[in-house]
Amino acid sequence: MKAGKKLIGFGKDMIGFVLLLLFLILFFNIESFKNTEASIAVPDTWLTVNTIFLSIVIEAVPFILLGVFVSALIQIYVKEEWIHRYLPKNAYAALLPAAFLGAIFPICECAIVPIVRRLIKKGMPLHVGVVFLVGAPILNPVVAASTYYAFRTDLTVLYARMGLAFILAIIIGGILYIIFKNSDQLKLSKEELVGITPVTIESPGRKMNRFKQTLYHASDEFFLMGKYLILGAFIASLFQTFLDRELLLTIGSNEWSSTAVMMAFAFLLSLCSEADAFVASSFGNTFTTGSLIAFLVYGPMLDLKNTIMLFAFFKARFVVTFMIVVTVAVFAAVMTLQLFIL
Repeated sequence: MKAGKKLIGFGKDMIGFVLLLLFLILFFNIESFKNTEASIAVPDTWLTVNTIFLSIVIEAVPFILLGVFVSALIQIYVKEEWIHRYLPKNAYAALLPAAFLGAIFPICECAIVPIVRRLIKKGMPLHVGVVFLVGAPILNPVVAASTYYAFRTDLTVLYARMGLAFILAIIIGGILYIIFKNSDQLKLSKEELVGITPVTIESPGRKMNRFKQTLYHASDEFFLMGKYLILGAFIASLFQTFLDRELLLTIGSNEWSSTAVMMAFAFLLSLCSEADAFVASSFGNTFTTGSLIAFLVYGPMLDLKNTIMLFAFFKARFVVTFMIVVTVAVFAAVMTLQLFIL
């Protein structure tokens, strides 16, 4: 049994290494692939896949680094009793502080998964982690500023995005509490999560300082998360290249269908929440305002690359339920907004 687990773990590591190697080869040799006189001619569509893939990875890596370092700092410096002491004992009362907490940290959806996973490991209730998971990528100051600059001629989009994100984060957290209570929904054990614990933390006769522990934890997390990021980015780049956007524009001609289409578009494009407002603004003359808001709210909560990360580290039943709840909640909220306010 142990040998089988080691073999599976080795296989996953090798896949991650091959994906990383492929990324580096493409990154440093893109110009040679563009040369039509080369012995191997690469079709333009696959060059487009490569360009989009690189742009997603390069955009996401800084935030993954931010996320894993914050995760490592939480592992080393945050004590379990602190979380239990400062969070309200009432499950529903804890939802509001979690939403406000998400508005403080400049973290996008690329980095939020390792942070939430670590906080849950430290004792944060599952539903509070969910609020942070869906709220922080939208409510933070960096996203607010980028949305303001992208839609400064129509601040309705900014107010609707921030307001819906705050309310929906609380609602989604409450629904998932009703479904799962405080059951353990993390897939990996602590040993699999941290890596080689005798070296990275402490061993008899040897005590490692906290700075080195933080670096070890961050490096483990980065390579663990990075392979799923690269896989998700590659799949997203395929969708972006081969998806018929003219068909999407035809379908998205009314409030109901355009909202559904833009939510699907947000999921497949897997844009970073700090940059998605500028992409959304480019569709301003084609799609309804409500559908643009759906794009800006749904994408940071749930997209292709962070779905792969969620399935890697949380139980499948929880991830599927999370996806359904987020999708239904965002769609219902945006349609209500369009019918009664916009």
